This record gives sequence, structure tokens and C-alpha cells, in this order.
Amino acid sequence: MEYYPENPVIVQSDNTILLEVDNPQFTPARNSLSRFAELEKSPEHIHTYRLSPISLWNAASLEFTSEEVIHDLVRFSKYELPQNIIFEITDLMGRYGKLKLTSEGSMLKLESSEKLIITEIWNNDKIRPYIDELLDDYTVLIEPINRGFIKQLLIKLGYPVEDIAGYSEGRHFKISLRERTLIGEQFSLRKYQNDADDSFYAVGSKRGGSG
Repeated sequence: MEYYPENPVIVQSDNTILLEVDNPQFTPARNSLSRFAELEKSPEHIHTYRLSPISLWNAASLEFTSEEVIHDLVRFSKYELPQNIIFEITDLMGRYGKLKLTSEGSMLKLESSEKLIITEIWNNDKIRPYIDELLDDYTVLIEPINRGFIKQLLIKLGYPVEDIAGYSEGRHFKISLRERTLIGEQFSLRKYQNDADDSFYAVGSKRGGSG
């Protein structure tokens, strides 16, 4: 096994990732990991991240590919990546986009290009009560009120939903942030808060608003 002692990351077969803080590559490695892994612990010397289905699907929703994730892990890792990690990244991220939620008049339409996925969903006893109608082998109709329930249940089933159904505009609510606190100290959002806001809003497109 090849070893790159100057690199800051150790990727383990249990989906955890260790990141050395006292390493010249700490900052670029941390910025990379934050795109597709969850930070679990951040003590003084070693930060612990975890690859999870949600973190990888979030990365996929931001148009990162499994190849890009694997490339970044290889770039910063001290050792070769465990084969099961490569498989899981490829498999999980490959599932994103196989189910799409779109608007259909006053209803929502859940569709897939794979007949077997819709068949599995239609025959699932926990999901079936939230489905209004089977339109064809590739599409089911859903009441808007069941939008969140369906998405949560499908994540548990292992199929994230690409939600591009959009939301109604609603009334605008005026809000502004202070530039200074009441005691005169400078105040602003932190970078990760701005990034989270941008990700949620998605420039006002149909991809935004789903958390």
C-alpha cells in the first residue's frame, strides 16, 4: 500500500475520515471535505468527518460527481482509499436524480426513468398511503400536502428525490440585519451561513426552498 505522509487525511472503511489540523494542507482539505462529508468532532488536533447518504446526496444536488469526490479524497489521503468506500460513493451518488418531483397542475408528479423503482414505491406499504394515483409504469401522482412525507420515506428506502416542483411565490417579508450590535460591535453572517443561505435559495430557481 502506498503511503503519502505529507497528506492530512485518513479515510477509514467505516466511512469516517480523520483530518490532521496541524498540517499545511488542512485548510484546502477541510474546504473539500465540507462539500460532501459531515463534521462529527473537531477537537484540537484531529477532526472527524463522516460520509453519509445524506451528505453525498447533498453533494450530488449541488452537481458534484462521484468522480470529483473520489478524486478529492485521493488527493488528500495518506493511504489508498478502501474499496468499499469507492463503491459506496459511486453507488449512493448514482442514485440521486433517479427520482424527480415536478408540478402537475395542482398536484405533484413523482417520476423515474426506471420502471422497477416506481413499481417498488407503488408496492411499498409505508409509502402507498401517500400516493394519490399510479399514472403509468414510470409516474405516480401525489397530493402537495404529502410532499415532505414522501421525500422522507424515500430517503429511508435509499432513493433521494430531486425536487424541482418549486414553490408558490408568497408575500414578500421585509427583513434586514444590523451592521453593528447594540453595544457597537461589528455584526455580519459568517461565510458558512451565507453559503447555507445561497444553497437553500438556489438563486430563486425551482431547485431552491427544500432545505
